[in-house]
Amino acid sequence: MTKEEILKNQALVQHMLFFSPLNKKPTFEMIGGEPKIQYFDEKEGIRVLDFGKAEFNFLAPEAKSVTVKGWGGSMPKEYELHKTENGYWQAVADDILPGFHYCDFYVDGVRCVNPLAPVGYGSFRVCNFFEMPAEDSAFWLLQNVPHGDVRMELYRSGVNGRVKACFVYTPPGYDEHPEKRYPVMYIQHGVGENETGWVWQGKLNYIADNLIAEGRCEEMIIVMNSGYAFVDGEINMFLPGDFEKELTEDCIPFIDIRFRTLADKDHRAIAGLSLGSSQAFSIGLHHRKDLFSYVGVFSGGVGYKGMFDDFDVSDAFEDGGAFNREIRLLFVSWGTHEPMGDQNVKFLDEIERTRGIHAVRHTHEGWHEWDVWRYAAAAYMQLLFR
Repeated sequence: MTKEEILKNQALVQHMLFFSPLNKKPTFEMIGGEPKIQYFDEKEGIRVLDFGKAEFNFLAPEAKSVTVKGWGGSMPKEYELHKTENGYWQAVADDILPGFHYCDFYVDGVRCVNPLAPVGYGSFRVCNFFEMPAEDSAFWLLQNVPHGDVRMELYRSGVNGRVKACFVYTPPGYDEHPEKRYPVMYIQHGVGENETGWVWQGKLNYIADNLIAEGRCEEMIIVMNSGYAFVDGEINMFLPGDFEKELTEDCIPFIDIRFRTLADKDHRAIAGLSLGSSQAFSIGLHHRKDLFSYVGVFSGGVGYKGMFDDFDVSDAFEDGGAFNREIRLLFVSWGTHEPMGDQNVKFLDEIERTRGIHAVRHTHEGWHEWDVWRYAAAAYMQLLFR
């Protein structure tokens, strides 16, 4: 893709409220003695001007100050907006690193959601975000290739009795080929996010579309679930309830009935980021004999036991030969600025040296952010079911 095609790609401004953002506002006017409605352009809340350069706009006619601040990592700075015309405030920054950026706007010191900018769900709340693309961003952008579908499916949790929603990606041609069955990847979000994250923040459906179109990964069904299985009155630590039971006893059987899956462990993968990486690591290894042959850990720590929770998978590593027969792929990925890298290397070196267990390691420049997880997902998917 050319630079202009990247900077103007529709995926940069899509979010959970707008697939095709509509920065318009209606006004009522008397024209020729008759009332008419006209539409005028509103400023985009965040507009990418060039690689590394973005314009921030906020409409607050009565405000005394407006600022925007990233969440750290690849966007650590705060930028002060200056009042312009018609009640708008504006700032232009030319030092924005490539990647996905959550950000907060503050009006007179009060945190606000900018209604003119993309919104998503992160840190257990609605918040703004924007994309700063780079020359190598094409793999997660909207391209002129066949597109799969993203469907919202409902099933009941046997853990807490609640109806759960999961998003399910089916590859291009799924409905046109009713005789064909597909492998499945289950992929989890992180703390404070939910089943919408891998679509709107992760752009996983576009990643899959593009990889499949290029012949770089197998056609597959992808299930994006909410990893919370809270039960009223229970006190939970890091892992939010018995999601393992919910996934294995409720969600997977539902998906195998509802979709044309290859319903065996050799055609089933699990992965996740951060919190979801702990869930994927523990659930995948606990069910290495019956449900999963592929395990992907994105930006999480690997070890015999959980660091922030009480899972224990040490028995999976007792027999290296059995592990290698049961798990076709253990994939461990992290960003270069994340803290778990050294510990992961130490553990992976140990199990390879002492047990003969090989894991694929993947790193990408970055922090604990969606940009890193997109690269991890793309790398992982290219190794599945082959």
